[in-house]
Amino acid sequence: MISLSGLTLATGHPEIARSILLSYADLVDRGQLPNRFTSKGETAEYNTVDAALWYIEAWRAYLEVTDDKASLTRVFPILCEIIDWHTKGTRYGICMDPDDNLLQAGEAGKQLTWMDAKVGDWVVTPRIGKPVEINALWYNALCTMADFAERLQQSPRLYRQLSDKVLISFKRFQRENASGLYDVLDGPQGNDVSIRPNQIFAVSLHYSPLDAEVSREVVDLCGRELLTSYGLRSLGHRDKVFRGSYQGGVADRDGSYHQGTVWAWLLGHYAWAEYRVTGDATAAQQRLSPLADHLYDAGLGSISEIFDGDPPHEPRGAPSQAWSVACTLEAWWRLEPAKLNA
Repeated sequence: MISLSGLTLATGHPEIARSILLSYADLVDRGQLPNRFTSKGETAEYNTVDAALWYIEAWRAYLEVTDDKASLTRVFPILCEIIDWHTKGTRYGICMDPDDNLLQAGEAGKQLTWMDAKVGDWVVTPRIGKPVEINALWYNALCTMADFAERLQQSPRLYRQLSDKVLISFKRFQRENASGLYDVLDGPQGNDVSIRPNQIFAVSLHYSPLDAEVSREVVDLCGRELLTSYGLRSLGHRDKVFRGSYQGGVADRDGSYHQGTVWAWLLGHYAWAEYRVTGDATAAQQRLSPLADHLYDAGLGSISEIFDGDPPHEPRGAPSQAWSVACTLEAWWRLEPAKLNA
């Protein structure tokens, strides 16, 4: 779902997007999308908190391009079901906290966000509590659902009311006397102050829960602490558990996967977020330019999954990765008309 817009809409193939979106509608179960398909005949796995929220965002992006009201009418009851399950609770402790209307998730031994590395019984970044990007996606989904309801001439009241409450509660993510946002609220050890790139989605998503000042603080912080030529580090390089090299055996690699390794898919989100706070589409688009040189480095003509956190940021992982390609294409595609219309 993260890749859908860049690989289909930005390349002029909305019919492929529609086919994928409708196919996944049949797989929604208890408000979740599967994140892994196993061998033939086995049950799909649903250990993810963000896939269904990205699914709603993928529908928003698709409808922005196509205005396909017939498909929206067909899928809208399933999207309503997704919100309902997240409100009342589904697998792995995923539910809306009635005290602040934020989404909480997680239980011991499970990895539910995109930071999903696991070595045996060790979940490297469990992020139990209220992750910042999950609640940015939650707010975005609620606002999107209100728009969908209005488009179908149904009442948006439920989604508007919830989104207004989430907007107020999202202020809890703002760090006191410091820039940026907490990575996780209300975790087993309290609020997580680690500097991670997940906060960038609170700026880059279509509906942002942040005001202009805080948005700028988030972009500035990510630019200082996480930005590289090929993506954002998954952890600030000053952190005591930062791992600057993705090498070694499986345990070593998985242990560093989200502890400083650079992820290329995040660069597109950073570029779009930077444009939203500066209004300079040309400068934001130039953030993506180093990836043109990288097309000759690993998978010829494609973009790698990850890079070392330390310079010279050697490409690692899969030499061609859907998220990396898609988010770069989508950001370039969205920035091009903004640049031309400046």
